[in-house]
Amino acid sequence: MDTTLRDGEQTSGVAYTASEKLHISRLLLEDVNVDRIEIASARVSAGELEAVRRITAWANKNNRLNQIEVLAFIDGTKSIEWIRDAGAKVVNLLSKGSLKHLIGQLHKTPEEHVSDIGRIADMLAKSDMKANIYLEDWSNGMRHSKGYVFYLVDRLKNMPIQRIMLPDTLGILSPGEVFRFCREMCTRYPDIHFDFHAHNDYDLAVANTLAAVNAGVKGIHATVNGLGERAGNTPLASIVAVIKDCTDRKLNVNEAKLTIMSKMVETFSGIRIPANKPIVGENVFTQACGVHADGDNKDKLYYNDLLPERFGRVRKYALGKTSGKSNIIKNLEEMGIPLDSEAMQLVTNRVIELSDRKENVTAEDLPYIISDVLQNEGVEQKIRIRNYSLNVAKGLKSVATLSIEISGKCYEETSVGDGQYDAFMNALRKIYALLNMNMPRLTDYVVTIPPGGKTDALVETVITWQNGEKEFKTRGLDSDQTVSAIQATVKMLNII
Repeated sequence: MDTTLRDGEQTSGVAYTASEKLHISRLLLEDVNVDRIEIASARVSAGELEAVRRITAWANKNNRLNQIEVLAFIDGTKSIEWIRDAGAKVVNLLSKGSLKHLIGQLHKTPEEHVSDIGRIADMLAKSDMKANIYLEDWSNGMRHSKGYVFYLVDRLKNMPIQRIMLPDTLGILSPGEVFRFCREMCTRYPDIHFDFHAHNDYDLAVANTLAAVNAGVKGIHATVNGLGERAGNTPLASIVAVIKDCTDRKLNVNEAKLTIMSKMVETFSGIRIPANKPIVGENVFTQACGVHADGDNKDKLYYNDLLPERFGRVRKYALGKTSGKSNIIKNLEEMGIPLDSEAMQLVTNRVIELSDRKENVTAEDLPYIISDVLQNEGVEQKIRIRNYSLNVAKGLKSVATLSIEISGKCYEETSVGDGQYDAFMNALRKIYALLNMNMPRLTDYVVTIPPGGKTDALVETVITWQNGEKEFKTRGLDSDQTVSAIQATVKMLNII
């Protein structure tokens, strides 16, 4: 079960619109092919109600309503009426899985709590709605009030409840404890479908979820990119890969769609994916060490089961002071650029020199580096910016006039846009359209200013482009952010 839209939205600073929630829901169920999604908590807001209505309307038309779940509270009929009004049919009740939470928060006895749960479960069954139940703080319950946990489950097993969900609400458990506690639950109650729901406070969510699977639980919860309360939840991409490669369990999830899903949630949530995040991070399939590239050249010695093609990715070889000749050779082979040993040494030395200055060297920089160190015209600058004028005024669209030289011929266009760079790009697109020339799609735009930088600080702009199947980056550096972006764009034009 994916809970990106419920627990994942509890990430600080994250709030999805109704249309974003619908889009994520469709991609999770239709493309990624998770089994169920938890999309909201009851009674949160009018906007949340609208989002759930839109999702359930789509799900009902596409025979997926039983895959849509909503969190409800033990509050009489209030949550149930809200969920029924939203069009959902599957309810995840939030009960207390530890005696401390029961007494400290609800001020009730175990008998009173069981009675409250029973009334809601019966009400749902009579309304043709399905019930699952979270045992909130179950991890502390197993540590300190196991008798209460067993008392609760002994009574829940006789109620009309489909699944009992075991959350490590505070992210406190170790893999050994998870295995022991989950095995105890599965052994004692072999006919109950248990789900495990991990939190990542000690960075153990994936390991703990794997332990729960090995202990016999039949369901697991995850979120895209590991979003969630505090340190987040189990990352969907990571646990899918781990279960596939480290257990004999079968999953319906389509691995090839995980990267696209991850990028979409990154965009909608505003939470950047760390470059070193497993499976979906920028660097995870990038070899930086020259020894590794050398081994891959000889017999794929540094490959493992996590082949990038499984996730719609490709293996890359980074350039830097640790990369050596082997990484450079790998990149040049892909570009079809041959170099003799002497030229290769010169290029390697320059890459190391640039890296020592903490400059980010990309594969797309290589032709320029080759041209520089060999002092030849290896990179022909067929496209040059001759002049441009950029204007911005309050309450008006920005305007850009561009004069550009392409293969010795000059072209000029003027256009408007939402900001100076957008206006510049619109003018450029006009010129390329007139020439029936295609431009790549801009997929990412990152601006970096050095820490402590003042108003005249140098700005580095790194733009990611998608040109057919190939993705590449270009970089510009200037004290003006727009000029920096234009530099990166001209570099892209010459590369393609």
